[in-house]
Amino acid sequence: MNDSVHERRTELLGAYVLGHLTGPELRAVRDHLDSCGDCQDTVTELTPVARALAGVNADNVTAPAHLEESVLRRLDGRRRQRIRTRILLTAASALVVAGTSWWLLRPSAPLEPVALARQAPGVTAEAAIVPHTWGVEIKLDGRGFVSGQTYRVAVTSTDGGEVSAGSFIGTGENLLRCNLNSSVLRASAAGFVVRDETGAVALSSTFPRS
Repeated sequence: MNDSVHERRTELLGAYVLGHLTGPELRAVRDHLDSCGDCQDTVTELTPVARALAGVNADNVTAPAHLEESVLRRLDGRRRQRIRTRILLTAASALVVAGTSWWLLRPSAPLEPVALARQAPGVTAEAAIVPHTWGVEIKLDGRGFVSGQTYRVAVTSTDGGEVSAGSFIGTGENLLRCNLNSSVLRASAAGFVVRDETGAVALSSTFPRS
C-alpha cells in the first residue's frame, strides 16, 4: 500500500473509534487494520479517549490554542504526522477542556456566612451556606470534633422539621473542612444542627431570614 492510501486510512481512525464510519469507509479501515500494526496501536490509544467522550458535545467546547502541540508532544514521533487530524484533535480537546474548564467557567454561587448559635466545649468552627436550585449547601470549617467520631448534620426547616445534610468524621485538633448538602431550599431553611453519636448537639446555627 502506497503512502497516500495509508495516509487516507489513518485520517479516518479518529472517526472509526468514535463509531462515525459506515459503508465503504468502514470496510476500508477494517481491511487496513488487519495488516497495519502502527494503525492498530493508534486505535488502541484512541479508544479510551472515545469512551471518555461519551455525552460530550465537542461543538460547544473551545480548545486553547496550545492544545494541539501539547497533545502531539505526548505521542510517539513516528505517528505525529499521521494522526494530525481534525477528529482526533476535536476529541482530545473536548476531553481535556470539558474535564478542567467547567470549574473556571462555572457561574459563581453567592456565599452567605452564618452565625453559630451553639458550640460544644472545645469546638471552634465557621460556617457559610450556598443557596442552590436543588437545596442548601453548608460549608463547614472547624476544630475540636472528637477524632474518629461520626457527626450527623441536618438542616432545620421553617416548619420545624429536619432534613439530613450528611455526616462527617471528627478530626480532633486538625482542621476539618467539609461540604454538606440538603434538599431544603434556602427560602425554607431556618438553620442547621450537628449532633454527635450520642445525639447531643455539638454545633448549631440559625440562618438569617431570606
